[in-house]
Amino acid sequence: MVELVGLAAGATLTLIVVALHYAKGTGWEAPEDISQEVLEQRAATVPETDFPEPYNRSIGGGGATAIPAGEAEGELGEGEEAEEEDEGFDPDDIADDEVEYYEIEFAKEGETIEVANNEPLLDAGEEEGWDLPYACREGQCISCAGHIEDGPAEDYIRHSNNDSLMDDDMEEGYCLTCVAYPTSDFTLETGESP
Repeated sequence: MVELVGLAAGATLTLIVVALHYAKGTGWEAPEDISQEVLEQRAATVPETDFPEPYNRSIGGGGATAIPAGEAEGELGEGEEAEEEDEGFDPDDIADDEVEYYEIEFAKEGETIEVANNEPLLDAGEEEGWDLPYACREGQCISCAGHIEDGPAEDYIRHSNNDSLMDDDMEEGYCLTCVAYPTSDFTLETGESP
């Protein structure tokens, strides 16, 4: 049987050795934090772009859709005319006395609100406190896409910019809520993309 005195002496000796080891230290020192320097060096190697920083709140990744062959900007099919009706639409150009309000039913949110024709649908929903999907806020992705149940999107909204939706998508009622301004009353399903 182990003697109690020997066990106590061994435990005491072990504690003294451990205490001396930590009191003396190892001589190791942490190296200087270079994380900020590394980030700055990496940032200096990235070329500047005109793209806005993403807000990383998108549903579905926020990637832009591919442009089918023959539908690139500047190419017109036979007999087609360039549609410049909405090109250059700037909601800030609407005079205060020309602002109109429309009843927009947000189906998934279960409420109908008034939205001015110079206010994007996304902003109006966020003012209500709803957490709506978006990414670029520039009409360059489809993260904020919504579906107008009442018919073709062109009948109910105007886009200030649309780099992602094709004419077929608009015909099916899809819109980009971050750059869509109402021109009539309608029902909108947010978070729906083509």
